[in-house]
Amino acid sequence: MKVLIYIGSSTLSLLEEIGRMFLFLLQAIAWIFRPPFRPARILNQLYFIGFKTTFVVTLTAIFTGMVLALQGYYSLRKFGAEGLLGSAVALGMIRELGPVLGSLMVTARSGSAMTAEIGIMRITEQIDAMETMAVNPIQYLIAPKIVAGVMAVPLLVAIFDIVGIFGGYLVGVKLLGVSSGSFWSSIESEVGWSDVYGGFLKSISFGLIVTWVCCYKGFYTEMSAEGLGKATTQGVVLSSVLILVWDYFLTSVLL
Repeated sequence: MKVLIYIGSSTLSLLEEIGRMFLFLLQAIAWIFRPPFRPARILNQLYFIGFKTTFVVTLTAIFTGMVLALQGYYSLRKFGAEGLLGSAVALGMIRELGPVLGSLMVTARSGSAMTAEIGIMRITEQIDAMETMAVNPIQYLIAPKIVAGVMAVPLLVAIFDIVGIFGGYLVGVKLLGVSSGSFWSSIESEVGWSDVYGGFLKSISFGLIVTWVCCYKGFYTEMSAEGLGKATTQGVVLSSVLILVWDYFLTSVLL
């Protein structure tokens, strides 16, 4: 009986947490379209989520493209298809690696910071002070972050794709001797708008997941330093896992 009680209580707690997360998201989306609108807050979050993450995204992208080209070259050479290296790198970056790795970098850089920021405001009772002053904390704190995340992550993923393909070009053409013409012509012939559209759709949904989960964990953090650290860890881990799981389902639908 103790085992059944434990399983039942754990299941109910999980369902309650999932329900509270979705209600939190619906509240944030509803407050996006209600005045007063705060465009300055959105621009500030765009700078924080987008611009400040550009360096780490660019650095990750160029080495990802270089490794992808290096591995792809030696795999394609076995079949005498080195000329398809460009399309292999571009499709890998645009369809999967760009949206997934770019979003994971945003989670590591900006998502953890968002959780810690909101969590500290909760612990120091700044959020309670907002409610006392009739300022809705979800509208003031959460909604601008979600809007900025949905806008910034696709732009970062676009940078990731371009830089990654350039990194693959450096290794494939300059280092391994693949023809430059065949590299770019294979990209032109094999990469279609459906691939770009799929990667763009993934990046939008990943931006929503990162800001939603990280803001939720910070907003409902426990009132202690240990609770803040736990919330930050949970925000980053849960966001990363959800990105990978949602990527599988989106890929199965878009193929």
